[in-house]
Amino acid sequence: MADDQERTPEEWRALLRDNLSYPEEVKAGARRERRQAKKQHRDDARRNTTEWIRQERQRDPIRPVGALLIVVLILGLGLAARWLGSGSTTAHAKAAPAATATAAAPTVPTAAATASPTSAPSSSAPVDLTDPNHVAQEAVQLYLTRNPVLDQDHTASVERAAPYLEPDLEQNLSAHTDTAWEKLVADGGVATVTAVKVGPAAAGLPVDTPLRVWRQVTATVVVKGYSNYTSATVLQVEVTNDGGQWHVSRILGLGQ
Repeated sequence: MADDQERTPEEWRALLRDNLSYPEEVKAGARRERRQAKKQHRDDARRNTTEWIRQERQRDPIRPVGALLIVVLILGLGLAARWLGSGSTTAHAKAAPAATATAAAPTVPTAAATASPTSAPSSSAPVDLTDPNHVAQEAVQLYLTRNPVLDQDHTASVERAAPYLEPDLEQNLSAHTDTAWEKLVADGGVATVTAVKVGPAAAGLPVDTPLRVWRQVTATVVVKGYSNYTSATVLQVEVTNDGGQWHVSRILGLGQ
């Protein structure tokens, strides 16, 4: 020091550096602990400097140059504390998206998920129950179109076909498993009905009446999964009339 009454500018700058530097123990520990320790260090440094200045002013008058440097010192401590705090927050904010993006691991879809990006058909479209052939066609197409990943259970396709089914048939289909569904699950496949043909019923079935008809429904089912194949499902379908509305009441040939 030049004398006991006044510090030189170099000594004031050294004091500023000493107050802004962190001891080694502050730099150790977890991130949250380091942040709290640095804040506490800055608060202590600012408080100690203010106390030292007060004591110096009581002991000796401060020259104009010394007063100016003291103001610069106090402002420097405040600005440094704010910069350090905001810098830490900004760095953390910039690092967060990158960490989140890195942590998100890509999922590996199953064969059923990659086979078809679209979901199974919905029965939310207007239901036309005036034509027995149309009712038989819609019921079979909705029932045989399946995506196990989305459906989770064979009853999902029963629910889609339900508007075209008699309540008793709907309950019966829901209560019993379907071997075609089980095979589809084993193959990791998705079944899509690409064509449905409705024609006269097989020989030996009852003839048509105003209240009941039998139809043979042939559905072309395309399966994509671990192995891809196309099959023709032939069903004998009974459609009954109740108050002018037709519903499927029986289906023969399922699971064959």
